[in-house]
Amino acid sequence: MSQEPHNLLRRIPQVDALLKTAQGQALTSQYSQQLVAQTLREILEEVRKRIRSGQTCVPAQAELLSACEERVSKSLQTQKPVVINATGILLHTNLGRAPLATQAAQAALDAATRYSTLEFDLDTGRRGDRQAHVETLISQLLGAQAALVVNNNAAAVLLMLAAVARGWEVVVSRGELVEIGGSFRVPEVMAQSGCILREVGTTNKTKPGDYRAAIGESTAALMKVHTSNYKVVGFTQAVDIPELAEIAREAGLPLLADLGSGALLPLNVYGLQDEPSPREILAQGAQVVCFSGDKLLGGPQAGILAGNTDLIAVMRRHPLMRALRPDKMTLAALEATLQLYRDADLARRHIPLYRMLGTDQQTLRLRALALMEALKDISGLQCEVAESQAQLGGGSAPGEALASVALCLKSRLVSSNSLADRLRHGSPAVIAHIRQDAVVLDLRTVFPDQLPELTGALKAVLSSLEVQDA
Repeated sequence: MSQEPHNLLRRIPQVDALLKTAQGQALTSQYSQQLVAQTLREILEEVRKRIRSGQTCVPAQAELLSACEERVSKSLQTQKPVVINATGILLHTNLGRAPLATQAAQAALDAATRYSTLEFDLDTGRRGDRQAHVETLISQLLGAQAALVVNNNAAAVLLMLAAVARGWEVVVSRGELVEIGGSFRVPEVMAQSGCILREVGTTNKTKPGDYRAAIGESTAALMKVHTSNYKVVGFTQAVDIPELAEIAREAGLPLLADLGSGALLPLNVYGLQDEPSPREILAQGAQVVCFSGDKLLGGPQAGILAGNTDLIAVMRRHPLMRALRPDKMTLAALEATLQLYRDADLARRHIPLYRMLGTDQQTLRLRALALMEALKDISGLQCEVAESQAQLGGGSAPGEALASVALCLKSRLVSSNSLADRLRHGSPAVIAHIRQDAVVLDLRTVFPDQLPELTGALKAVLSSLEVQDA
């Protein structure tokens, strides 16, 4: 090693010396001495490597400490940043599905940062039931005898089958053996529950006689699975809940129904085809229904089970229940969401999913025009307001489209793929899609209070292109 790199290496300050400076002490006070010291060691090692590779200077102490502060700050930031969803997919699974109502978010925050009566009965001063409040609300809203909450709907199906039919056959139509997100399939969930799948019918046609022929001494239940994430059309036939319930009654068997999304409000008022209502399915003869909390309900991730008292009690006592039970924040957010459904108008006004569904085209167009006006001085930008089609997403209402309005962007400076990529890496991140070689921002899934942030993010990215082109 030459003398010059050797001298430079000797001039690199020690970690202890940096920690004793005013700037270093301020950092350790704000964060922790251990974290700051470890980060400084990493930075100083990187300086040594650069000097050995030919760098001819040692950064000043202030520069080293500033780099340390930036790195420590970033390391403590969440790796799941909030994004602006401009895809037009309301229940975007990859972006967290249903946003919570303010009341639900506040309830979760309160439960997380304070003590709560999670399992404490104020009247008796003794241990209480963590699900008592949500069970009462679910039962009232669905007209059910009893209810239970687990951590997602796949868990609800698993628990339901394990408790009711472990070691026994469950009859399901072949056309309802769906695959849900993440490549999880109904037959695999059934296998994990310990029950035996008995397929009946064909992919496109299952008849009442198929169920009757399959029922035998080893049958524990019939199950109806709502195909919430796809449609079979054309030459098809399926047995609906009332007729299937009658078949189950004749055989003395329970009818279980997995609804997937589980809408508590009608969707036809938004121009969409209605999804099965848990209340209606129970009224039509199903003994137990299960559905998701973070889809059409608009609440936190949860699996909701409701129906017959005896069957729900068996599930409640099952050993799996301990592993699948929801935490205090989920229960608090779910309870607050369910409270809103006591008045349908209240739910429509406060649950973000239904506010987005209910926003009219003219309002969306005005938002798009205002956004376009804010970008009019950006050089090289082609901007156009266009009709668009939003989707529910989240495995709900497959094939159904909702009229929407979008802002379409093209830049002469970069490709649309590059522009979309830059927006994803902006602050905040903006998630859009590309259509006909344009970046399309669907305004239906952009909250009104996010419009200033969206404007700022777009200007920052587009202005940076201007600077690079200058």
